[in-house]
Amino acid sequence: MPVNIITTRRFTRATARWKRTPPITRFLLRLPTHLYDWHAGWLLGNRFLRLTHVGRKSGRRYQTMLEVVGSDKANGELAVVAGFGPSSDWVQNINATAAAEIAIESRRFQPEHRILDENEAAAVLADYERRNRLITPIVRMVLSRLAGWRYDGGPTARRRLVRQLPVVAFRPLRVTSAP
Repeated sequence: MPVNIITTRRFTRATARWKRTPPITRFLLRLPTHLYDWHAGWLLGNRFLRLTHVGRKSGRRYQTMLEVVGSDKANGELAVVAGFGPSSDWVQNINATAAAEIAIESRRFQPEHRILDENEAAAVLADYERRNRLITPIVRMVLSRLAGWRYDGGPTARRRLVRQLPVVAFRPLRVTSAP
Protein backbone atom coordinates (compact mmCIF):
# COMPACT_ATOMS: atom_id res chain seq x y z
CA MET A 1 0.00 0.00 0.00
CA PRO A 2 1.97 3.01 -1.20
CA VAL A 3 2.07 6.06 0.99
CA ASN A 4 3.03 9.36 -0.56
CA ILE A 5 3.26 12.45 1.60
CA ILE A 6 4.46 15.25 -0.61
CA THR A 7 5.25 18.69 0.72
CA THR A 8 4.73 21.49 -1.73
CA ARG A 9 3.71 25.14 -1.70
CA ARG A 10 1.54 25.01 -4.82
CA PHE A 11 -2.15 25.51 -4.16
CA THR A 12 -4.12 22.57 -5.52
CA ARG A 13 -7.33 20.77 -4.66
CA ALA A 14 -5.22 18.45 -2.54
CA THR A 15 -3.89 21.49 -0.63
CA ALA A 16 -7.44 22.71 -0.01
CA ARG A 17 -8.43 19.24 1.22
CA TRP A 18 -5.34 19.14 3.44
CA LYS A 19 -6.29 22.46 5.06
CA ARG A 20 -9.76 21.08 5.87
CA THR A 21 -8.20 17.99 7.49
CA PRO A 22 -8.46 18.07 11.29
CA PRO A 23 -5.18 19.08 12.99
CA ILE A 24 -4.79 15.75 14.81
CA THR A 25 -5.09 13.87 11.50
CA ARG A 26 -2.48 16.16 9.91
CA PHE A 27 -0.15 15.54 12.84
CA LEU A 28 -0.57 11.77 12.55
CA LEU A 29 0.09 11.85 8.79
CA ARG A 30 3.24 13.91 9.34
CA LEU A 31 4.40 11.77 12.26
CA PRO A 32 6.64 9.43 10.21
CA THR A 33 8.60 12.42 8.86
CA HIS A 34 8.90 13.88 12.35
CA LEU A 35 10.18 10.55 13.69
CA TYR A 36 13.09 10.74 11.22
CA ASP A 37 13.69 14.38 12.20
CA TRP A 38 13.84 13.29 15.84
CA HIS A 39 16.28 10.44 14.98
CA ALA A 40 13.58 7.92 15.90
CA GLY A 41 12.99 6.49 12.42
CA TRP A 42 13.95 3.09 13.81
CA LEU A 43 10.46 2.98 15.38
CA LEU A 44 9.02 2.53 11.87
CA GLY A 45 11.29 -0.42 11.16
CA ASN A 46 11.97 -1.10 7.52
CA ARG A 47 8.34 -0.58 6.44
CA PHE A 48 8.72 3.07 5.42
CA LEU A 49 11.51 5.20 4.05
CA ARG A 50 11.91 8.94 3.76
CA LEU A 51 13.11 10.16 0.39
CA THR A 52 14.74 13.58 0.29
CA HIS A 53 14.81 15.01 -3.23
CA VAL A 54 15.44 18.35 -4.93
CA GLY A 55 12.76 20.09 -6.97
CA ARG A 56 13.57 20.05 -10.66
CA LYS A 57 12.21 23.59 -11.11
CA SER A 58 12.41 25.20 -7.69
CA GLY A 59 15.69 23.71 -6.48
CA ARG A 60 14.07 23.29 -3.04
CA ARG A 61 14.47 20.17 -0.94
CA TYR A 62 11.38 18.02 -0.42
CA GLN A 63 10.76 14.97 1.72
CA THR A 64 8.38 12.18 0.76
CA MET A 65 7.42 9.21 2.90
CA LEU A 66 7.11 5.99 0.90
CA GLU A 67 6.14 2.49 1.89
CA VAL A 68 8.73 -0.17 1.12
CA VAL A 69 7.03 -2.93 -0.86
CA GLY A 70 10.13 -5.03 -1.44
CA SER A 71 13.77 -5.32 -0.55
CA ASP A 72 16.73 -7.25 -1.85
CA LYS A 73 19.25 -7.79 0.91
CA ALA A 74 21.90 -9.01 -1.55
CA ASN A 75 22.34 -5.61 -3.21
CA GLY A 76 20.62 -3.42 -0.59
CA GLU A 77 17.75 -2.38 -2.88
CA LEU A 78 14.49 -1.04 -1.48
CA ALA A 79 11.46 -0.99 -3.80
CA VAL A 80 8.59 1.51 -3.58
CA VAL A 81 5.51 2.11 -5.72
CA ALA A 82 4.95 5.52 -7.31
CA GLY A 83 1.35 5.69 -6.11
CA PHE A 84 0.47 8.67 -8.29
CA GLY A 85 2.22 7.30 -11.35
CA PRO A 86 5.27 8.45 -13.32
CA SER A 87 4.07 12.06 -13.20
CA SER A 88 4.50 12.16 -9.40
CA ASP A 89 6.65 15.11 -8.44
CA TRP A 90 9.13 12.94 -6.56
CA VAL A 91 9.56 10.60 -9.55
CA GLN A 92 10.13 13.49 -11.94
CA ASN A 93 12.52 15.13 -9.45
CA ILE A 94 14.73 12.05 -9.01
CA ASN A 95 14.79 11.52 -12.77
CA ALA A 96 15.96 15.12 -13.27
CA THR A 97 18.38 15.26 -10.32
CA ALA A 98 19.60 12.32 -8.27
CA ALA A 99 17.84 11.83 -4.92
CA ALA A 100 19.63 13.53 -2.07
CA GLU A 101 19.04 11.00 0.69
CA ILE A 102 17.14 7.92 1.82
CA ALA A 103 16.45 7.47 5.52
CA ILE A 104 15.20 4.09 6.70
CA GLU A 105 15.27 2.79 10.26
CA SER A 106 18.37 4.47 11.69
CA ARG A 107 20.31 4.41 8.38
CA ARG A 108 20.76 7.27 5.95
CA PHE A 109 22.47 7.06 2.59
CA GLN A 110 22.74 8.77 -0.76
CA PRO A 111 20.87 6.55 -3.21
CA GLU A 112 20.91 5.67 -6.84
CA HIS A 113 17.64 4.55 -8.35
CA ARG A 114 16.18 2.59 -11.21
CA ILE A 115 12.68 1.93 -12.50
CA LEU A 116 11.96 -1.80 -12.38
CA ASP A 117 10.89 -3.49 -15.61
CA GLU A 118 7.38 -4.93 -15.82
CA ASN A 119 8.33 -8.52 -14.86
CA GLU A 120 10.47 -7.50 -11.93
CA ALA A 121 7.90 -4.97 -10.67
CA ALA A 122 5.06 -7.50 -10.93
CA ALA A 123 7.13 -10.03 -8.95
CA VAL A 124 7.84 -7.44 -6.22
CA LEU A 125 4.16 -6.55 -5.95
CA ALA A 126 3.10 -10.24 -5.89
CA ASP A 127 5.60 -10.90 -3.09
CA TYR A 128 4.32 -7.86 -1.17
CA GLU A 129 0.73 -9.13 -1.40
CA ARG A 130 1.82 -12.63 -0.34
CA ARG A 131 3.65 -11.28 2.71
CA ASN A 132 0.71 -9.08 3.70
CA ARG A 133 -2.19 -11.50 3.24
CA LEU A 134 -4.18 -10.12 6.17
CA ILE A 135 -4.35 -6.62 4.70
CA THR A 136 -4.55 -7.67 1.04
CA PRO A 137 -8.18 -6.48 0.68
CA ILE A 138 -7.16 -3.03 1.94
CA VAL A 139 -4.07 -2.98 -0.30
CA ARG A 140 -6.17 -3.87 -3.33
CA MET A 141 -8.76 -1.22 -2.46
CA VAL A 142 -6.07 1.47 -2.16
CA LEU A 143 -4.34 0.37 -5.38
CA SER A 144 -7.72 0.35 -7.15
CA ARG A 145 -8.34 3.95 -6.09
CA LEU A 146 -4.86 5.01 -7.18
CA ALA A 147 -5.13 3.23 -10.52
CA GLY A 148 -8.70 4.30 -11.23
CA TRP A 149 -9.94 0.78 -11.99
CA ARG A 150 -10.66 -2.36 -9.95
CA TYR A 151 -7.42 -4.14 -9.15
CA ASP A 152 -8.13 -7.79 -8.29
CA GLY A 153 -4.55 -9.01 -7.74
CA GLY A 154 -4.50 -11.36 -10.73
CA PRO A 155 -1.39 -11.62 -12.91
CA THR A 156 -2.92 -9.63 -15.79
CA ALA A 157 -4.16 -6.90 -13.46
CA ARG A 158 -0.79 -6.78 -11.68
CA ARG A 159 1.06 -6.28 -14.98
CA ARG A 160 -1.38 -3.54 -15.97
CA LEU A 161 -0.93 -1.90 -12.57
CA VAL A 162 2.88 -1.80 -12.69
CA ARG A 163 2.73 -0.29 -16.18
CA GLN A 164 0.58 2.48 -14.73
CA LEU A 165 2.21 2.84 -11.29
CA PRO A 166 5.95 2.24 -11.68
CA VAL A 167 8.01 0.51 -9.03
CA VAL A 168 11.24 2.36 -8.19
CA ALA A 169 14.20 0.66 -6.50
CA PHE A 170 16.76 2.58 -4.44
CA ARG A 171 20.14 1.34 -3.29
CA PRO A 172 23.17 3.01 -1.73
CA LEU A 173 25.22 4.91 -4.29
CA ARG A 174 28.28 2.99 -5.36
CA VAL A 175 31.29 5.24 -5.30
CA THR A 176 33.85 4.27 -7.92
CA SER A 177 37.37 5.58 -7.69
CA ALA A 178 38.99 7.19 -10.69
CA PRO A 179 42.06 5.40 -12.09
